Amino acid sequence: QVQLVESGGGLVQAGGSLRLSCAASGTIFRINVMAWYRQAPGDKRELVARVNSGGRTNYADSVKGRFTISRDNAKNTVYLQMNSLEPEDTDVYYCKAEGVQTGWGVYGNDAWGRGTQVTVSS
Repeated sequence: QVQLVESGGGLVQAGGSLRLSCAASGTIFRINVMAWYRQAPGDKRELVARVNSGGRTNYADSVKGRFTISRDNAKNTVYLQMNSLEPEDTDVYYCKAEGVQTGWGVYGNDAWGRGTQVTVSS
């Protein structure tokens, strides 16, 4: 079982920056993909950015050029640097671990964090 704990959310003015962190713990051999999603009340959870173990990244069009995802494989931690924040970025941000290996060739379930609130005021 892998646990994810997010931190770094908060209230910021439009144009400001925040850095989210998500640390994974438990029995971990390797995590193939770590990702950030976000969700507003009543809306579908949407992908913000993802990074694989080799460092390849993907971003939602709405955050390209403003957000940067990175990971520290040694610490099983993923980060999301968010710059030029807009009120439309207000959401709960969730960390997800995909392709979690608990041993060589042994896969566990994907894991979600509990989320961290990001609020951008205009």
